[in-house]
Amino acid sequence: MSFCTINPFNNKKIAEFKFDSNNTIDEKIKISHEAFLGWTNLNVENRIEYVEKIIDGLDSKKLELANICTKEMGKPIKQSIAEIEKCILMAKYYCENSSNFLRPEMIKTKFSKSYIAYKGQGVILGIMPWNFPYWQVLRFAIPTMLAGNTVLIKHAPNVQASQKLLQEVFDNCDFPPSVFSTVIADIDQIKNIAKNDYIRGISFTGSEKAGRSVGELAGKNLKKCVLELGGSDPYLVLSDADINLAAKSCADSRFINNGQSCVAAKRWIVSKDIKEKFTELVSENINNLKMGNPLAEDIQIGPMARKDLKDELALQVENSLSLGAKVLVGGPSENNPNDCFYPPTLLDNVKEGQPAFDEELFGPVATIITANNDEHAIELANKSRYGLGGAVFSRNIEKAEEIARDKIDTGGVYINDFYKSVPELPFGGVKASGIGRELSKNALFEFVNIKTIVIA
Repeated sequence: MSFCTINPFNNKKIAEFKFDSNNTIDEKIKISHEAFLGWTNLNVENRIEYVEKIIDGLDSKKLELANICTKEMGKPIKQSIAEIEKCILMAKYYCENSSNFLRPEMIKTKFSKSYIAYKGQGVILGIMPWNFPYWQVLRFAIPTMLAGNTVLIKHAPNVQASQKLLQEVFDNCDFPPSVFSTVIADIDQIKNIAKNDYIRGISFTGSEKAGRSVGELAGKNLKKCVLELGGSDPYLVLSDADINLAAKSCADSRFINNGQSCVAAKRWIVSKDIKEKFTELVSENINNLKMGNPLAEDIQIGPMARKDLKDELALQVENSLSLGAKVLVGGPSENNPNDCFYPPTLLDNVKEGQPAFDEELFGPVATIITANNDEHAIELANKSRYGLGGAVFSRNIEKAEEIARDKIDTGGVYINDFYKSVPELPFGGVKASGIGRELSKNALFEFVNIKTIVIA
């Protein structure tokens, strides 16, 4: 069965692809396992040398990679370039640190010698989303491969041209064959892939609904899994915040990648004492965003990745308005139902029971939620089934740090800045935002055999 990738800006066909047959997928898994047998027996330093070639390959094809990414999912071209540059920085971090992180850990016991060794396990399946076609893949694949595994990528159908070009980077850099490989698989084929004995783990990034299915599948087949799911990140703007800083950070976080980021600032929980001024400033920031052809360098908002995603967002906004939310900027009146663009939108009077509060809005829509005081802001922040990231804005750093560390139930919190993933720090969530961690040294240990060795 074949399918096409479509440019969401002009609705034109980019390329046509065919799903791999079950036999082809089984063969690719087998070959990836055979590649693992050699790859895992290389020392870490040798594996690093190969990854360093990928860094050069990404850099040399940066503009080409960025261009096809923007065409496939609508990301503004400057942000596509920045995504690849971030991948390069992440790969350099792991090349510089993996030898130390994976060094056997000596443990003092009653025995003459005892230590923990970290060994690769086999083929790890990566089921990847479309919103960051390179970053999501490589932040999983680089540490997983350096730890001694091989990876098999099942990417989202609408970014197959991006994945094809990324695969070419590996193939053209003399990277060992099938250590990094790709399958084009339909959702129905994932069950058979997960059953394969050569698959030793699954890393999934995507929606909560799909993540629950993958987690169930992994558990049924006794496979380790990492799930990086949705988020509805709370940004607490307290009464003593630097309002200009908070307004800019909230807007920057919410509208990057056309609002299609799991860790964006989705719920702005603002103290009633400063709400009026904050709303004025952040509305100005939103109104200054330029929407249009994402290949133009001055564009900050492109189309959403697919029309069905845009229609789902529009419905969530309309349902929230019917339940009492109010439009301050953008909204349905500025929405053309015939294209993939959704206008940058700001909603006020957002409360529990509305989709804008209870659900993840995966697009360029921000919400203001009014807090009576600090404790109320914390209560509102935690009234969510999600727990990915968040932020606290306050001039009282000691107070903000206590709130971030002890009172906000998420995988991470930034103070006086918007939340972002960086190579040095673990990334992941709690509750319905997933399990496991990516990035930092923690990512190296998600899919290894943590092996005890004892000499009596």
